[in-house]
Amino acid sequence: MTTPPEGGVGPQRDVAPSADPTGTETAPLDVVVVTGLSGSGKNTVGRVLEDLGFYVVDNLPPALLQPMVELGARGDLRRFAAVVDVRSRAFSTDLQESIRALASAGHRPRVLYVHARDEVLIRRYESNRREHPLQGSGRLIDGIAAERALLTGIAGDADLWVDTSDLNVHQLRATLENAFDREGPTSPLTATVLSFGFKYGLPLDADLVVDARFLPNPHWVPELRPRTGQDPDVRDYVLGQADAAPFLARYTDVLRLLIPGYRREGKRYLTLAVGCTGGKHRSVAIAEEFARRLVADGVQAVAQHRDLGRE
Repeated sequence: MTTPPEGGVGPQRDVAPSADPTGTETAPLDVVVVTGLSGSGKNTVGRVLEDLGFYVVDNLPPALLQPMVELGARGDLRRFAAVVDVRSRAFSTDLQESIRALASAGHRPRVLYVHARDEVLIRRYESNRREHPLQGSGRLIDGIAAERALLTGIAGDADLWVDTSDLNVHQLRATLENAFDREGPTSPLTATVLSFGFKYGLPLDADLVVDARFLPNPHWVPELRPRTGQDPDVRDYVLGQADAAPFLARYTDVLRLLIPGYRREGKRYLTLAVGCTGGKHRSVAIAEEFARRLVADGVQAVAQHRDLGRE
């Protein structure tokens, strides 16, 4: 699970029931708006949210978002999700206005932005032999670029980013369960510690980036090269380096300073990205250790490994 470069939603709190346009008193709903790039997996996200107890509506025009939420609030719904994307034309401005209206009405709207790298989107479209909704008479990459530009505003306002480029269905489900299934009334901070390889590029959705390349690389130890940072011998090699213990201790202190501030500001999701050259040894071991320390400090944290398994 990943977070936007900036953002977060205010902490959940007791909200007085609101009234819909008909004057009927309604209870506030948790609302998740799923949007993002075509081909990134929004429909799969919708199905997972449905399994988590959300009432999910696909391809909902932004103008109908608030009426649907108010209708659900008059019943027994407490969790509502809508998939909204470029299939609803001119959706971006309308969607942002609809989200503001929901918040003003006392509901708790959050935006889940789903995205993937261009080469992954191209591969998915080519395998399905589909046209991009904004492709027109141009190339597939032109449609993807146009959609990225159209989504710039809503992407910047998103509360949670999920990059599906390297996630299978099971990993995507685990990411969403970590974000939504274990939520409680206190709105705890959820942290994802993401290992990655610098040679494959920086994660776009990282809040904090840590460079583990200052540690000796197990790649150059023949018996460790084919293994990963999840193997005990590699982990012990990385964490046993003279600089590893003070680095982990000091950066853990930094996180202990930052996390209470994030909570006060209503930030609910944090992505700490830990990088090494290939994302296989040092970053994996360090990410696992950071996740363990965060859990010990009472933070909901999970380690994920973006580039594990790449050559």
